[in-house]
Amino acid sequence: MSKQEILEFCSKEGLLLDNGLIESFLKISSLNLIKDFLKKITSLGKKKFISIPLICSLKNPLKFYYTSLSEKDKIQLKIFFEEFSLFNDELMEEPVLDEISELSSSVKVLSSYSTLGKSLEVKDFVNFFRDRYKVYKNLLQENSTLENLSAINKIPYEKQKCSIIGMVFSKKQTKNGNLMFEVEDLTGKIKIVLSKDGKEELFKKAEEIPLDCVLGFKGFGNGEILFANDIIFPEAQLGFSRKKSNVEEYALFIGDIHYGSKNFLKADFLKFIDYLNGNFPDTPEVKKIKYLFLVGDLVTGVGNYPNQELDLEIKDLEQQFQSFAEILSKIRKDIKIIISPGNHDGVRLMEPQPFLNEKFAWPLYELENVIITENPARVKIGSNDSFEGFEVLTYHGFSYTYYANNVPRLMMMKAMNSPERIMKYLLTYRHLAPEHGSVQYFPFGKDAHFINKIPDIFVSGHTHKSGVTYFNDILIVSVSSWEGMTPYQEKFGNKPDHCKVPMINLKTRAVRILDFEIKKERENEN
Repeated sequence: MSKQEILEFCSKEGLLLDNGLIESFLKISSLNLIKDFLKKITSLGKKKFISIPLICSLKNPLKFYYTSLSEKDKIQLKIFFEEFSLFNDELMEEPVLDEISELSSSVKVLSSYSTLGKSLEVKDFVNFFRDRYKVYKNLLQENSTLENLSAINKIPYEKQKCSIIGMVFSKKQTKNGNLMFEVEDLTGKIKIVLSKDGKEELFKKAEEIPLDCVLGFKGFGNGEILFANDIIFPEAQLGFSRKKSNVEEYALFIGDIHYGSKNFLKADFLKFIDYLNGNFPDTPEVKKIKYLFLVGDLVTGVGNYPNQELDLEIKDLEQQFQSFAEILSKIRKDIKIIISPGNHDGVRLMEPQPFLNEKFAWPLYELENVIITENPARVKIGSNDSFEGFEVLTYHGFSYTYYANNVPRLMMMKAMNSPERIMKYLLTYRHLAPEHGSVQYFPFGKDAHFINKIPDIFVSGHTHKSGVTYFNDILIVSVSSWEGMTPYQEKFGNKPDHCKVPMINLKTRAVRILDFEIKKERENEN
């Protein structure tokens, strides 16, 4: 490995390298590691000139990059980090959720997940659920209504009033129509019975309880069985009035574009971009649009469902991203575009989903106003010297199908056509996928689906249905699709909405649904 090889790579990639860095990179023997490291710095810093100050400014996000490397690569890169005082003991620890600020002052990415490259063992799942229990216990034990709170193995055998916090292990209906739960904490298990003759509203809510969630139970009983008269849910609620910005700015939410599909509604999408660029008359609000969220399924992908190739206009994943990036590049540059992946975007289905794969999605990384996050993600927008900003929780929504098909009330409502109901249901448990098996996940220590800090706005896609509502002052937004009905969707009874764009005024909190569907022209063509 030589200086010439490094310079040739930089020339090929259009990079300029600070002279002070070349000697430092020569201490790394692996040219492939240098290339990968430079690409990561470029994607994070959004700059082609790689300098020492730029690398120092990226200290936090580079920590998560470091933890994803093999042990061999870590040893090599450690020398580089130590030389520029970037290395510290935290880099050797398993990563946890941390705050990472983007280089843009108006957008901050507040979450980051880095799953270590290792094979999974049973103990990883055990530790994962133990950690989940501890987090919820700390949350629920602050509820003052949980009187005589006790660990399960500390409940005396004589009957008395008591409360416990436990994870739901099993649930069934008895022959008398009552509900029986088997609940566990870190000390043991106990049976809990909820009578159908008790509080009707509580019983209906209890019928919907998913396995593996952590709840508080109040009742009367002993160490063998507890007869519950109340259940405490970790329900997500802001606890204060809906905040409003001191500056009039607008945020828009879209997703499920499915670029590359024969059914992609290109004319409609270009109409939307014309609007963003101020080419519509009597739309003064356009100049104040500052944020555009794309919550997954940017492209339609390849091989995502049986016989998908019949629905593809573009059959190469990299070409799908390249063509889509060309369209996004037409959007005026003062609009920040925040992008997270979905199940069609060529990344793993196991959640949390990582950043879009640079091997295929590299054209998006080159757009100066694009900020790419993982899925799920927490993002802050609209902050300034006198306003704290809005926290936005983005989640593509891959778990929603499971709850729509397994929770009786949601099944009766055909909730895949009313996804805001699913989102309210999950906010009740403060979790995006509480039941094991509702989504593939990586048990890397911290639960990425746990809603740690309550968001101001919760936005999702995946269902292709447009919906806006509130739950405990949290604005819930479900986005529509930019792909026409496919035979695969029709088979499952989906009724997608098309080209609807929720727009929120951050100063007044007013919400409008913009419609860019070219219905009449399409009907005439048909």
